[in-house]
Amino acid sequence: GERLEFKAAREQYDLDELTRYCVALANARGGHLILGVDDRRNVVGSSAFRNVERLQRDLIQRIHLHVDVDELQHAAGRVLIVSVPSRPIGLPVQYRGAYWMRRGSSLVPMPPEVLRTVFDEAVPDFTADVCPHASLADLDHSAIERFRELWGKRSNIGALRNVTPSQLLQDAELLDASAGVSYAALILMGTSRGVARFLPQAETVFEYHASDATAPASQRMEFRQGCLAYLDPLWDAVNLRNTVQQLLIGFHRHEIPTFRESVVREAVLNAIAHRDYRLQGSTWVRQYASRLQVTSPGSFPPGVTKDNLLWRQAPRNRRLCDALLKCGLVERAGQGANRMFEDSISASKALPDYSGSDDYQVDVVFDGRVQDQDFVRFLVDVQATVKPLSTDQLLVLDVIRRDLVVPEHLKPALAPLVEAKVIARNGNGRGVRHSLGRRYRGGQPIWDDRQESKRIVFEHIRAAGENGCATRELLQTFNGLSDGQLRRYLNELRSAGQIHLAGRTRNARWHAGPAA
Repeated sequence: GERLEFKAAREQYDLDELTRYCVALANARGGHLILGVDDRRNVVGSSAFRNVERLQRDLIQRIHLHVDVDELQHAAGRVLIVSVPSRPIGLPVQYRGAYWMRRGSSLVPMPPEVLRTVFDEAVPDFTADVCPHASLADLDHSAIERFRELWGKRSNIGALRNVTPSQLLQDAELLDASAGVSYAALILMGTSRGVARFLPQAETVFEYHASDATAPASQRMEFRQGCLAYLDPLWDAVNLRNTVQQLLIGFHRHEIPTFRESVVREAVLNAIAHRDYRLQGSTWVRQYASRLQVTSPGSFPPGVTKDNLLWRQAPRNRRLCDALLKCGLVERAGQGANRMFEDSISASKALPDYSGSDDYQVDVVFDGRVQDQDFVRFLVDVQATVKPLSTDQLLVLDVIRRDLVVPEHLKPALAPLVEAKVIARNGNGRGVRHSLGRRYRGGQPIWDDRQESKRIVFEHIRAAGENGCATRELLQTFNGLSDGQLRRYLNELRSAGQIHLAGRTRNARWHAGPAA
């Protein structure tokens, strides 16, 4: 792996080569170099660097980090373990004019874009800086009042209603009374004139495309002002052509919008909160018939990738994020990304796609099409009758639905789902496979378990509430049951006092609970 390297080094090993590997490990946030073990993980023993204390001293002098060297006498031979600490934040380590990194089994100098990412770790928060020459006159009064309203509702601090706009912004660390207005204040509340003069790249451009073909947009809107003023109009523009997909679950109609408002807002706010404002590009929102794309300038914040963004947080613009947190528009933990993934899975849509992201932009695409209606029904039943599911558990269910292998980092979420019979475990050892439980198969319950079948029928009657259910309605709903099976289950539930029949002949209806 990137943080572990094995070298046989049976007789000797070049000190310069060892130093370069130590530099590469430090630049990968630390790791271990093992001498005396070959690539197949077999201990072969090493005679290199007999003076361990001298080797440790030489490495410390060369890379200016505290490297530990331990000697282990293994049954198959002597092994040296070189432990390398992480480089400092924002400061890559170099040796003889090159910042070394690992690429596969080779060592290569860091390319410029990787170096820039490392150096960016130590860059001060741009949004906390005061914007020269900007003043309160460059902020929109209605946006300031909107911020006051949201912050007051979030914090329940009544005193916020009585302070002046200047004091409000000072309390939120968006205004320095002696120095001036911060860039964060402009991004949140700037007037069109103020943003155009001092931070024109803080605009969001919306486009609607009637087809995927390369052609001019059918509609284009440019929002060059504080985001508190345009979040609602931007959603209105998306929702104008937002279709709703209908799904029948039991007797209830379940509506799934192609684009859910909470997901669109989270994506746009993430783009605003975490983009690189030193770059001149705009944030883009492009809508198609069943697809929405949000693109913002700059790479992911240092330490965050498209693979770990659900679990790793590193806000690039902390002052701006703190202000958005105060008014309840973003969450510090998870940055709202978990909501986007949870909603996509719950609606059986493709996961948010970050594959278009690179060192120069963060790009996320939402596919609004429902892929598997039976899976939606399955999740509605599970969440209603078992318990609410965590993000990791939903990810596990989505992986199993697509017949993929559950990755290691999600396996801790498996056990509770197996125990609750939401997931079925088949086989043992390396041959173990998981499948969705008996609540899922072609949208219909599996009727080979008597107790489970009765439970499903009872839950349906209980969910009907005071309206109850007629026998003919139950036969239509549970068409996998024969007339005889259903009536036998109903009689057994009635004998157990779980349900009762009210009314006569064709108007009789089943209700939960014993007869009065």
